[in-house]
Amino acid sequence: MRYATRWVLRWVILLLVRLCYRLELHGSECLPRHGGALMVCNHVSFMDALVLGGACPRPLRFVMDRPIYDSPWLNWWFRLVGAIPIESERRDPGALRRTLDEVSQALGEGEIVMVFPEGRLTPNGEVQPFRRGLETILARDPVPVIPAGLSGLWGSWTSHCGGPALSKWPRRFRARVSLHFGPPISPHEAGQIALRRYLEARVRVLKTTADEDVQGGSRD
Repeated sequence: MRYATRWVLRWVILLLVRLCYRLELHGSECLPRHGGALMVCNHVSFMDALVLGGACPRPLRFVMDRPIYDSPWLNWWFRLVGAIPIESERRDPGALRRTLDEVSQALGEGEIVMVFPEGRLTPNGEVQPFRRGLETILARDPVPVIPAGLSGLWGSWTSHCGGPALSKWPRRFRARVSLHFGPPISPHEAGQIALRRYLEARVRVLKTTADEDVQGGSRD
């Protein structure tokens, strides 16, 4: 029942995204039709999750910060779409283990789990170094990893461009946004020590390609 609800919500989200942005989607054929997988993408704005959630042919389970998850205005929505909260061990001992257990359960049930490995919104529009955590997830569940690159949302009021996100009035509507999915990567393609950097490099390439789409469109 919950999975069926997420399918319906995915179509609602896609409609909203299409209304707000001129979305160009590439590489959707790279996403596996069945089975658990991990998705990683650069983090540009607070709208990223909606764009990815609507564009992905399958419902996504997002890992997100606990303070945002517990928002009194949005917690009902995060629960409905199956978001997975993560909290600092310093604030809540054992929280990381609980998050990893929930991620592992979702992957074991054949779902796609989405993480933003930078751990925060980019402060300058560029991909920031990936933080630790991917290796831990993949050591427990060696599932395929789907890299994604997103462009077009830097400069929006939900990004840190020109000041803190959400502190500015919206000035753009129907902005051109490009999202590229890459072929799934086996966690065994790169050594465990280099895995994080390998995935970061793949996301950087996809993001550069998406940038070219957006910049090319602005000249049309």
